[in-house]
Amino acid sequence: MNPHSRRHILHAALLLLTLGGATTQALAQAWPNKPVRMVVPVGPGSAPDVIARIVGEKLAAAWGQGVVVDNRPGAGGIPGMSTLARSAPDGYTIGFVPAAMGTITPLVFKNPQFNPDTDLSAVATVGISPLMLVVPTASGIRSMADLARHAKAHAGQVNFAAPQLNSLPHLAGEMVSKAGGMGMFTVPYRTPPEAVAAVLAGDALLTVDGVPSLLPHVKSGRLHAIGVTSAQRLPGIDVAPVADTYPGYEAIGWFQIIVPAGTPAAIVDRINADVNRITASPEVTTRMADLGVYPRQDSVAAARAFFVQQQGAMKRLVNELGVQPQ
Repeated sequence: MNPHSRRHILHAALLLLTLGGATTQALAQAWPNKPVRMVVPVGPGSAPDVIARIVGEKLAAAWGQGVVVDNRPGAGGIPGMSTLARSAPDGYTIGFVPAAMGTITPLVFKNPQFNPDTDLSAVATVGISPLMLVVPTASGIRSMADLARHAKAHAGQVNFAAPQLNSLPHLAGEMVSKAGGMGMFTVPYRTPPEAVAAVLAGDALLTVDGVPSLLPHVKSGRLHAIGVTSAQRLPGIDVAPVADTYPGYEAIGWFQIIVPAGTPAAIVDRINADVNRITASPEVTTRMADLGVYPRQDSVAAARAFFVQQQGAMKRLVNELGVQPQ
């Protein structure tokens, strides 16, 4: 090939790259030109739904288009997650996905109707939401070590009130029982409030749930917090992490914006940048803190790496606990 031909080929290649970049940029600028649907795989009024609506409201303002929340609860989030997975990858359907629906549901259901590895793609992490372990204040238990001693001294008599079978709080509690060799008896309840009521009534010794729902009972003096499930202490909450007693322990809730696989990179980058800007704002940080969520900003690559890391952690946990898909 002569030098003249090489120059023509190089020029053509550079032109294609330039045009491709311009097309990508134009796509991001043109989107969205109609309302965007946000699939939320939980019911209206729940804590995740409230956070989704906070983020959706701010995204609508940033995009100049409506963001319509589409609640699809039930069956571990399968109706919502499968709807998201089957949607066109054009940026006009996004998902607000809690940790359990993204990483636990595919492991504990025989037919989840979606594959997170091939059907979906993480875009941005909205925030993390650690859990809290509580016991009746009257029990006299004040630490994880106290709980372990009590459980071993009363083998087969200690009930763990599990909020919703195979939920993150349920698995987090099972993980504690296993780590401490406590042998607690798990009593599943339909909802977290029912599990809390069981502990308040003395029918169970322990339950696990999100910080905001338990904190009022702790502040009232009826329940005592003996641990949080994050690796570090939480700001403003003087409760030791479970990891201080059982190194390596962590079981955190989180929320991500996730889209159907194949959504154009330019749109994905735009969503990521806008979500990061929103969650970094003082107003949203304050509103989320009231719901026990700590905002987190990351790149698209970091959001995907975080999802994979959390997915791996849940796979190990489910395998260790011997949870069988239903």
